[in-house]
This record gives sequence, structure tokens and C-alpha cells, in this order.
Amino acid sequence: MAGDCIFCKLVSGEIPTAKVYEDDSVLAFQDRNPVAPTHVLVIPKKHIDGLASSSETDRELLGSIQLAIRKIAADAGLADYRVVSNNGRGAGQSVFHLHYHLLSGRRMSWPPG
Repeated sequence: MAGDCIFCKLVSGEIPTAKVYEDDSVLAFQDRNPVAPTHVLVIPKKHIDGLASSSETDRELLGSIQLAIRKIAADAGLADYRVVSNNGRGAGQSVFHLHYHLLSGRRMSWPPG
């Protein structure tokens, strides 16, 4: 756990959350401020500040996150969805614990942002 990281507190159970998925290395839960009808946050249980802070030793973990996202989407019956991960304050990252937004249920425009 990293200091006052809210996502680490969710992983430890210190703060309750609406879990959607959990395994040994990944936790997924409903976003408290959804921007789409389906808005799930998917995080590694290991604290990593952001994708740029990951390393070669995180290769298996990063793959596990992608497979968890695929399972969550399939279990929810989502055929079309968007996966977003912001890296750095300038990209819109507000919680500095690597996380992915799984979004679906509305038309997604391009380019985002």
C-alpha cells in the first residue's frame, strides 16, 4: 500500500467498494462518478503510480489486467466498449495508482478528450 492512495485502501478493504471482479492480482469496481452507463475501474492490487511507472517485472500483471477487462466485458455482455488509461496529470490522471476505465453503454466519439 502506498501512503494515502485511495485505490490501495480499496484493495485492502479499508474502504468498501462495489466490486465487479477480483482475483489474486486485479480488482475491478463500479466508478463512483460514472461517465457512461457502464463505467468500471480496473486496477492492479500492486501499487504502480501509472503505466509509465511499470517495469518489465510487471509484464505478467499488465497482461492479467487486460484479460480481466476482457472477462468483465464478456460477463456483462458488452460487445462494444472502450478501455482508457490516463498517464500523468496532463493526460487527466487524478488518482496516481494505475487504473483502466472500462466504458460502455453509450456512443463513444473520436478523438476523445
